[in-house]
Amino acid sequence: MAIKITMPRLSDTMTEGTVATWLKKVGDKIAEGDILAEIETDKATMEFESFNEGTLLYIGIPAGETAPVDSLLAIIGKEGEDISSLISGDAAPTPTAVTPTATEPKKEEVLAPTVPTIEALPKGVIVVTMPRLSDTMTEGTVATWLKKVGDKISEGDILAEIETDKATMEFESFNQGTLLYIGIEEGSTAAVDSLLAIIGPAGTDVSAIAANHKTGGAPQTAPAKTEEKEVVSTEKTAEPVVQEPSTEGQRILASPLAKKIASDKGIQLNQVKGSGENGRIVKSDIENFTPATAAPQAATPAKTETTTTPAAKVFVPAGEVFTEEIKNSQMRKIIAKRLAESLFTAPHYNLVIEVTMDDAMKSRAIINSLPDTKVSFNDMVIKACALALKKHPKINSQWREDAIIINHHVNIGVAVAVEDGLVVPVLKFTDAMSLSQIGGNVRDLAGRAKNKKLLPTEMEGSTFTVSNLGMFGITEFNSIINQPNSAILSVGAIVEKPVVKNGEIVVGNTMMLSLACDHRTIDGATGAQFLQTLKQYIENPITMLA
Repeated sequence: MAIKITMPRLSDTMTEGTVATWLKKVGDKIAEGDILAEIETDKATMEFESFNEGTLLYIGIPAGETAPVDSLLAIIGKEGEDISSLISGDAAPTPTAVTPTATEPKKEEVLAPTVPTIEALPKGVIVVTMPRLSDTMTEGTVATWLKKVGDKISEGDILAEIETDKATMEFESFNQGTLLYIGIEEGSTAAVDSLLAIIGPAGTDVSAIAANHKTGGAPQTAPAKTEEKEVVSTEKTAEPVVQEPSTEGQRILASPLAKKIASDKGIQLNQVKGSGENGRIVKSDIENFTPATAAPQAATPAKTETTTTPAAKVFVPAGEVFTEEIKNSQMRKIIAKRLAESLFTAPHYNLVIEVTMDDAMKSRAIINSLPDTKVSFNDMVIKACALALKKHPKINSQWREDAIIINHHVNIGVAVAVEDGLVVPVLKFTDAMSLSQIGGNVRDLAGRAKNKKLLPTEMEGSTFTVSNLGMFGITEFNSIINQPNSAILSVGAIVEKPVVKNGEIVVGNTMMLSLACDHRTIDGATGAQFLQTLKQYIENPITMLA
């Protein structure tokens, strides 16, 4: 007898789930304990296993779609079993496929008349879609293709570099065969689950499969018989990102970073010899390029000159208007979207307090005198925040329309500036870390953030955020809250200045802290009490070691 499987409730706050990936397809034999799919909840992406055995007869929620808890997810039963009554009794999302039976050939056409089923794919052909590489990713940009149509692909080969809202990440193949089709060109952006590529046996005609998918960029047909035809189709693509025409009309392959550095330095790519695969120009080629080998006409920004005549009474500058257009990266677009949403939905207010740093400076010097120990002032602030949040949990909260969520665990996000914008790696359970552990973890996360090596899971789950611009000499500033957090602390530089102690003016060291709060969750008095506790910890570092 067929068994209906519904969208499970995988967390206490889950009301709906998204099928991130189906690991089984219609017609597959299912054993008890097999992983059917990966389901994305409001907290994490989790594997969902089967508690039944049989044949997967029906998929009710395709990959990438979201449905409420208890919606029809799948049906498992005997091969060929009639499940029409189970399907008709559920208002399920448009199904991916239905196992055909002798009694309902027309029903299958009604359910999925235009969507090709998994069974319709030629043998060995795999459709690869734009992956969801982070919890907030809704679309991705193909920064670089490392393979081209006609290349042999092995399992584990890197197909492309994909730019998400948080980082540029390598995307590897989980299949082997020949790259038959590219659906999203370099520099083009497409939604998650858009057709990225098709892999299969060499010579397979996949034009019909490609025609039934919506792509985020101009499709590259496959497989081209000659390299010359591939060049022609590429040159027709609007605004190519990393393929620059040389004076001979041939393609020049260059990574996006290499192209940007070359543009900044006024270097023409056709003067540079690439050391990468297939002569591809990479960052080191541009950095090692010597101007002595450049042609005299190398492009340089126009300079403003001043000309006068003997009778002139004023100087009239002569020159050209010079502008530069930089395409917004996926990270930059998402940062703009998230910050605008935060600023215009959360009623911000800021509280500022001045902290005396004399004892903190002495304590840091003693701590760093120990072997293999390195603690920064930022590490001390993070530790103080973690302890203060345990005493004032309302600061460690988030707003929901129906309730305020108080987090009793402390996960502090540390804002890190990177080339394309800003990322916030997270220190999980910060309150349980020592000062040296915080310092080591922050250095590791910040280093990998700048090299774009952070994992998406390392940027999730923050409950509070710290942003420090003190190292740039900024004495005081206000930040926009990193939602769903309710507060963010802005840390300024330590300043030596005259202060009053015991009725006398002496030289002291102070630091300004600014706390941006969401007024929906944090009242002014609550925020002020948190800052008072934070000030006590920082001014008396020994209390953080108790």
